[in-house]
Amino acid sequence: MEIVKWKQKGVLASMLAMSLMLAACGGENASNTESETASTESKTEDVKLVLNWFPKSQHGGVYSAVEENAFEENGLNVEVEPGGPQVSPIQIVAAGDAQFGLAHADQMLIARNQGIDLVAVAATMQGSPQAFMFHKGEGIQDFEDLNGREVFVQPGITYWDFLKSKYDLSKVTELGYNGQHVNFIDNKTSVTQSFLTSEPFFMEQENVPVETLLVSESGYDPYNVVLFVTKDYLESNKETVQKFVASYVEGWESYEDSAGTINEVIVEENPNIELEALNFETETQHDYVYGMDAAEHGIGYMTQERWDTLKNQLLDIGLLEEDFETSDMFSTEFLPEHH
Repeated sequence: MEIVKWKQKGVLASMLAMSLMLAACGGENASNTESETASTESKTEDVKLVLNWFPKSQHGGVYSAVEENAFEENGLNVEVEPGGPQVSPIQIVAAGDAQFGLAHADQMLIARNQGIDLVAVAATMQGSPQAFMFHKGEGIQDFEDLNGREVFVQPGITYWDFLKSKYDLSKVTELGYNGQHVNFIDNKTSVTQSFLTSEPFFMEQENVPVETLLVSESGYDPYNVVLFVTKDYLESNKETVQKFVASYVEGWESYEDSAGTINEVIVEENPNIELEALNFETETQHDYVYGMDAAEHGIGYMTQERWDTLKNQLLDIGLLEEDFETSDMFSTEFLPEHH
């Protein structure tokens, strides 16, 4: 009888030891799971993108990538900071207060001239929708036809310097452009700078028939809404840049079919723009984003020939002080292969 009790005690001791071992293993497994979860969470990297203007359809791919989780699936938590007249994405990114920015190609070249080394990693628009807008029936067919007219143009805007160097515009009366069109509407012979994707829609809403002359018809046609980083950031964060560019392009690919839904999101981000205006912009910018070289080579595509042409134009009009290799200023290596 005594022997049985000792055996029972032995079995109980063994069971207790086994239980403790299992509990320890279970705790270790739980600990491992928590560690793996924490590790997964820590892989999500926070980055910031500064837009070149208030949220518009030209940023549709960004908001599509956010809404449809393209950034998140690539391990990125992206903060989108709106631009505006007082916001310089180039200065913000150069100062290290954001990792990614959007700007036009000529702005990037001028920044390079000022000692800011930037690298373009995707060109959202293959050409420039910048234009001069005038009242319908005014018969403006070429840039020299601007002579004798009042032209509303932003002081120091690069393409205006180019046009004045290429054409005799000495009889133009320059007036400062402030984004308002009241004076243009009242003055039937006047001309104003505009974007093909925006202002004609606003004039249509005001029942003011207008026509446009694209700046690109002069041969000045920089890439627009270019995604860029600093050279230093790129060299140290190639994997992050790769993930961001892949997500960005995926967002634009998705936006082509989901623009109606994404534009509603953009209106929430920018209540000062109407949904109808965004839809007009989406339609008129389509060929700039998805056509031209992008039709054959994919969204974001760039060539050295285009960058060199733009650089030489800026050199010719004295906006660049010295020549340099543009191959250091853009990279297509992060763009997805186009099939």
